Amino acid sequence: MTRVALVCPGKPIRRERADAVLALAAAEFPHVELAFHPQCFVEHGHFAGDDAMRLAAFVEAANDPDVDAVWFAMGGYGACRIAPEAMAALGEATRAKTYLGYSDTGILLGGLYRHGIGRPAHGPLAGDIRREGGEDAIRRVLRFFSGEPAPEPLDAAPTVAFNLMTLAMLAGTELMPDLTGHVVMVEEVAEHLYAVDRLFFHVTQALKGAAGLRLGRVSDVPENDRPFGMDEVAIAQYWCAKSAIPYLGRADIGHDAANIIVPFGARN
Repeated sequence: MTRVALVCPGKPIRRERADAVLALAAAEFPHVELAFHPQCFVEHGHFAGDDAMRLAAFVEAANDPDVDAVWFAMGGYGACRIAPEAMAALGEATRAKTYLGYSDTGILLGGLYRHGIGRPAHGPLAGDIRREGGEDAIRRVLRFFSGEPAPEPLDAAPTVAFNLMTLAMLAGTELMPDLTGHVVMVEEVAEHLYAVDRLFFHVTQALKGAAGLRLGRVSDVPENDRPFGMDEVAIAQYWCAKSAIPYLGRADIGHDAANIIVPFGARN
């Protein structure tokens, strides 16, 4: 039996979505035991509980020796408010676990990777069941937790994956991992192209020495009052060239149900 604890470092998950994930797991993956922490359903303004509650839930799940993996149920802003304290509170039991999510939860994944704690991986959130094709996203995660390998990497170098805004917020902080020699995959959602350009300006400064960058999907781009004049590929290529980072093409990640699982680091 694989035991998976679900927590919400940012916003809460709706109970009906959690119930749908539990039903799918029970029907198709009876060897995977999912447990949503009660904190996942607490509403405190934007957040799934106040900072102390969200911190306690994550630390409890991560430090539980009977838990094999921690799955972030939802994204949404909030992880940075608890991440430094969380890193300081993690004990020996945290090092054997898988931690999976994306979007704002990349703050925690980045901190874990920096400190060499567990096996961080970019992949669907439990709340993605609400999306078109969401059940397949949940199955992808449950197969991964069951031991099925993630897709073969496109590159030989160690790989990480982040939301672009999240990576920009990590850069320069105590949680930013050393990504020298890594292929870095990035994706974005709901940002104007000029904002994507600004994010690349900042992020590429922090990625000098990376083995390369791959661009995931940039979706739901708002319409500006005038065309930016470059698409997301041209933006990524422009800033990669300015920082001497190889642009390696596209990556199959994004804020959608097709979001693949990308374990952080080298594959053996």
